[in-house]
Amino acid sequence: MIRKIVLPSILLVLAYGFWVSPNFKEISAGVAIFLFGMLSLEEGFKAFTGGVLERLLQKTTRGLWRSLSFGVVSTTLMQSSSLVSVITISFLSAGLIGLAAGIGIIFGANLGTTTGAWLIAGFGLKVKISAYAMPMLAFGIVLIFQKSKSLKGVGYILAGLGFLFLGIHHMKEGFEAFRETIDLTAFAVSGYPGIFLFTLLGVAATVIMQSSHATLVLIITALAAQQITYDNALALAIGANVGTTITAILGAMSSNVQGKRLAAAHLIFNVATGAIAIAFIHQIGLGVDTISAWLGIAADDYTLKLAVFHSVFNTIGIVVMIPFINALVDFLIRVMPEKAVAVTVPKYLNDSAIELPDTAIEAVRKETMRLYENAFPIIAHGLSLHRRDITSEANLAEVAEKTRKAIPIDLEGEYENNVKTLYGEIVNFISRAQVSINESHSDELYALRTAGREIVEAVKDTKHLNSNLVRFIGSPNADIRAEYNKIRVQLGEVLRRLEEARADREDPTALLSFDTLKVDLEEGDTTRNGRLEKLIRTGRITPAMATSLMNDAGYAYDVANNLIKVGEALFASTDAAMQIAGQDVALSDEEIEEVRSSLQ
Repeated sequence: MIRKIVLPSILLVLAYGFWVSPNFKEISAGVAIFLFGMLSLEEGFKAFTGGVLERLLQKTTRGLWRSLSFGVVSTTLMQSSSLVSVITISFLSAGLIGLAAGIGIIFGANLGTTTGAWLIAGFGLKVKISAYAMPMLAFGIVLIFQKSKSLKGVGYILAGLGFLFLGIHHMKEGFEAFRETIDLTAFAVSGYPGIFLFTLLGVAATVIMQSSHATLVLIITALAAQQITYDNALALAIGANVGTTITAILGAMSSNVQGKRLAAAHLIFNVATGAIAIAFIHQIGLGVDTISAWLGIAADDYTLKLAVFHSVFNTIGIVVMIPFINALVDFLIRVMPEKAVAVTVPKYLNDSAIELPDTAIEAVRKETMRLYENAFPIIAHGLSLHRRDITSEANLAEVAEKTRKAIPIDLEGEYENNVKTLYGEIVNFISRAQVSINESHSDELYALRTAGREIVEAVKDTKHLNSNLVRFIGSPNADIRAEYNKIRVQLGEVLRRLEEARADREDPTALLSFDTLKVDLEEGDTTRNGRLEKLIRTGRITPAMATSLMNDAGYAYDVANNLIKVGEALFASTDAAMQIAGQDVALSDEEIEEVRSSLQ
C-alpha cells in the first residue's frame, strides 16, 4: 500500500523537476546513472561468488577482529556495503557463520563504506572522471557479451565503474549549473534544528535510493558546488549512514530469524552511531579539524573534511559498540526467539540462501539432514526398535530377541506428513537454485537431491518390510523369528553407524565404516549365503514363509544400501582433503561386487 503511494509521488516530483529546471534533470540523471553503475558493479562481483569469496568469508570470520577486517576490506574493494550485507545475510541464514561474526562484518562494512567518500572527494572531484568513464564503458560492454562467466564479471565491474564516474560527472555539472540560477544555501538551517532536519533528509534520500554511496555523492557534489553548508552536509552524512540499513532490512525479509536479527543489529548500530555523532557533532568537528590539519587537508577543503568526519564517527561507533557485541547477540536472541518450525516446513530453504552457490548448497545439505532426522524414527519404529537402543551401546541382537510385540506406527501417515512434503520442498528449491550456478555446484546439488530420494526410498521399503516383520517377530516359529530379527539387527547397525559418522563428520575413516557395512550386508544376506534353501529343505520354515523372507530380505538390502549412500553424501568429512583421503581407501563398487560374487 505504501509503495503504491510513494512510487507515484516520486515520479510526479521528478516530472515536475524536469519541467521546471534542466539542471535538476542533469542531477537526477546523474543519480540514476550512478545507481545503475552500483547495480552493474554488484552484478560483476556476484560473478566471482562461486566459491572463492565464500571460502574467504568462512576462513576470515573466525573471531571478532577477523570479521571486522573482512567487512572493511571487502566493502573497500567492492565499494558496496549492500552486496556485503546480502552475502552476510545469505551465509547467516544458511548457518555457515554465527550471529556475532555477522555483526562484526556489518560493523566493518560501515567503516569500509567511508572509503567511497574519500575516493569521491579526493579523486572524483579533482579530475575530469568522465574521461575515464568512456573507455571503461567501451571495454566493459564488449566483455559483458562474452560467454565466459569471469569475463562477464570483469565486464560488469568495468561498466559499473564507468557508470559511477559518469553519474558523478553529471551530478557535479548539475550542481555547478544550479549555482548560476539558484542558491540552495538559502535553505540552510543552523544549529540543532538544522542537524535534525538534514539528518532526516539524509535518511529519506538513502531509503529512496537504497544506496548510501549515491547519497554521499549527492552530498559531496552539492558541497563542492557550495549548494549546501558544511554543517548541513555533516548532518546529511549521518542520515545517509542510518538510512543505509534499509538494504539489510529488505534483504532480511526473505531470510530466516538469523537474517532478521542481523538486520536489527545493523539498525541498532547505525542508529546508536548516528545518535553519538549528533550528540557530539561539535566535538567531533573539532577533532576533524585537527586530523585534517595533520593530514595536510586545507581548512576550506570541506569535501575532504566531510570524508574525514564520515570515517571518524563510524570509527567511534565501532569502538563504542564492540564491548557490547555479546550482549547485543543475547538481546537479539531474547527479543527475536527462533520459532519452532514444523517438521514439514523448510527451515533453511529461503530466498536469502539461494543468492549464492555455497549458501544454496549448505541450505540444501542442512535441510536434507532434517529430512534424514524425520526419517530416522520412522525407519527405527518400522523395525520395532527404539531410537534410544540404536544410539546407545546396547546389544541389538539381545534387544531384538526380547521384543516380541511390534511398535505400533502408521507408516503411510508418517511418510506423507513428515517425509514426502519436505522432500518436495527440497526438490523445488534445488530446481530454482540450479538456474544460476555452474556445473560443479550443480553436481553437488544433484548429489544432495539423490540423497534425499534415497531417504524417501528407504522409508518406502521399510513400509513394505514392516507388514511381514510385524507378523513374524512374534511368531512361535523360532527360525522365521530369528531371520527377521537378523534383518532388524542388521538395519539397526546401519542406523547406528550413520549416527556415529554424523557425530564425527571430520573423521575420514567414516567412509571405511560404510564399506564394512556393505560387506556385512553381502555376508549376512540369507537369500545369497544358502541359509534360506537349508531352512526350506529341512522343513524348518514353510514355503510361504520363505517367499515372504525372500522379498523382505530384498527390501532390507535396499533400505541398508540407500541409507549407506545417504551417509556417504551427508556425513562424510566436509574438508575436501579429508574427503579425497577417505575416497582413496574406500572400496569401489567393483570391489563390493567381487565380494557379492564370491558369496554366490
